[in-house]
Amino acid sequence: MENLIIRNETERDYAAVEQITRNAFWNLSSPGCDEHYLVHIMRNHEDFIPELDFVAELDGQVIGNVMYTKSRLTDESGQVKQILTFGPVCIQPEYQRKGYGKILLEHSFRAALELGYEVIVIFGNPNNYVGRGFKSCKKFNICLEEDVFPAAMLVKELKPGILDGRRWYYQDSPVYDIDLTESQNFDQRFEPKEKKYQPSQEEFYIHSHAVIR
Repeated sequence: MENLIIRNETERDYAAVEQITRNAFWNLSSPGCDEHYLVHIMRNHEDFIPELDFVAELDGQVIGNVMYTKSRLTDESGQVKQILTFGPVCIQPEYQRKGYGKILLEHSFRAALELGYEVIVIFGNPNNYVGRGFKSCKKFNICLEEDVFPAAMLVKELKPGILDGRRWYYQDSPVYDIDLTESQNFDQRFEPKEKKYQPSQEEFYIHSHAVIR
């Protein structure tokens, strides 16, 4: 780990980060992936936070990345609280499960708190994030419209106790509503890879469709 550097992404990293993102997500949640296109368009969106765009560099080689956008919570009286969402977050496959992702995320959490952000809400596999301090959205009374509590919606208080138990409704950035046709066109810039089914896609389907009652 002593040769690992966490730093802000620069323009010279763009191509490498998009390639790493594609490698990490390819066939993971569906045949192929769209996350590398999301990375590509996110950097120019008004909700993107450049100060929280980090790469992990090992021995001079970029091996991972995390990006953040602004999102918001609205309570039942209409009060709005600006919060954060991160994603995509990725590590080049051959470097996964070696602790690099943990270091990258923990660095970003500290930076986010220093910038004055207090809450992060994400959608992800709980197995990957409860060890980083994320808990079920139900425990913080944070839901989607129509009072839906997705099992995959996870919450981390950067400032413990900042959420007081009132009902909050979560809304992420519109940058995540990507155009699938444009994503497919963007993917043509990369070396062709086989799109296929693998078991992780069923796991993703279960997590993304499950709700907590």
